[in-house]
Amino acid sequence: MIDVGSFRAQSCRGLSRRSFLRLGAAVPAALGATGLLAPQQTALANAKARAKSTILVWLWGAPSHVDTLDPKPDALAQYRGPFAPIATKTPGVFYSELLPKLAQRSDRYTLVRSNVSTMPGHPDAGTLGLTGFPEKPEPVQPNFGSIIAKHRGHHGSLPPFVMVGTGIPRDVVRKVDGYGGGTLGKLWDPFPVSCSDTGQVSIPALQLLDGLNPNRIADRKSLLGQVDAAERQLKQAGFEDWNRQYQQAYGLLTNAQARAAFDLTQELEGTRDEYGQTTFGQSCLMARRLVEARVPYVQVNWSEYVESITPNCDFGWDTHIYNFEMLQDTHCPIFDRAFSALLDDLERRGLLDTTLVVAMGEFGRTPRINSRAARDHWPQCYFSIWAGAGLPRGRVIGQSDKYGENPVTDPITPLMVGTTMCELAGLDTQARAELNVLNGGRVIHELMS
Repeated sequence: MIDVGSFRAQSCRGLSRRSFLRLGAAVPAALGATGLLAPQQTALANAKARAKSTILVWLWGAPSHVDTLDPKPDALAQYRGPFAPIATKTPGVFYSELLPKLAQRSDRYTLVRSNVSTMPGHPDAGTLGLTGFPEKPEPVQPNFGSIIAKHRGHHGSLPPFVMVGTGIPRDVVRKVDGYGGGTLGKLWDPFPVSCSDTGQVSIPALQLLDGLNPNRIADRKSLLGQVDAAERQLKQAGFEDWNRQYQQAYGLLTNAQARAAFDLTQELEGTRDEYGQTTFGQSCLMARRLVEARVPYVQVNWSEYVESITPNCDFGWDTHIYNFEMLQDTHCPIFDRAFSALLDDLERRGLLDTTLVVAMGEFGRTPRINSRAARDHWPQCYFSIWAGAGLPRGRVIGQSDKYGENPVTDPITPLMVGTTMCELAGLDTQARAELNVLNGGRVIHELMS
């Protein structure tokens, strides 16, 4: 059942649907247009795209590449870890024994083993990983999803960039700066959605600003009076963001097809179980539903926080301690199951050829095991997985050295990742220049050929 910040299919918790619709109908007239692309522009952008939709599976906290998809079984004991290598469907390529389902599906995607970052901390590496540029000097550049959303525009009542997770990725101190529209503006921030391990869906954007309770609004005149009285509050909250969220909320509540895209209860129990009854598993299932509804960009966050601080699988990959225990008992089984199910489901429904699926974190983890029998941050080398959108399958691009410390082939940077994603989504060199984004970036030619 959809429990939307909270709305259900028939009503809003704490307010009548009739009242909310009055509010939604009044907002566009009171606040003006949102500057969305004309239908013909959206159609042209879609026609150029090999990837009609893009799913970024963001493995927040940074998984150990050596213990997952780039094992080093011949390395010294202080590097290789306890997990045995297993064969994949790609001849001569081995994964960790913790990922048997992905090993049996290696013929469906391409693995990159030579990603690099230049930032050592989670928020700064997260911004670099999601925008292609560092946080400083400002201004912060837009998320890859925001770029694609602006280029492709809205489709019906659904937002063009949906972020599925429990919140904006953050460490204990602060959130990632590059999560949203950046220089393109807040209009292109992601539309946040969260899924519980039981499939309940929450959409925080449908929560109302304090002091603007629709139960007390009888007509448009009353609404305008409320807006005048709340001028200071609107300035503090961000007028543009308020406008955008209300128009999107109105579109969702008045369009049954749009609401249905967020309703996981429409899925067969067997399908939901295939993904796994975890927060991450149900979030991946939500991503597939949004692709079916033609949302251009979906970012699935493994968690909100990099560290293990909340239950129901909402924990990151920041395994400074208990790395091997956590990978074995929780992280890898959950990821192996859910991501494999996502690939299977997209393939089965004929969606994989027109959907780009990318999985990666912000960096890797130290190949040398630390004094706590775990692994620390390692931006010098990590992996990414690329599937769909007509890309070649069953390949490995890039190679790391014998310990997994550095690439011995050309490094793949975050800017190259974003440029390639946008190219596949229909943003050629001219389109990127017109938006003034991803300047200096080039596509990953080895991946595209």
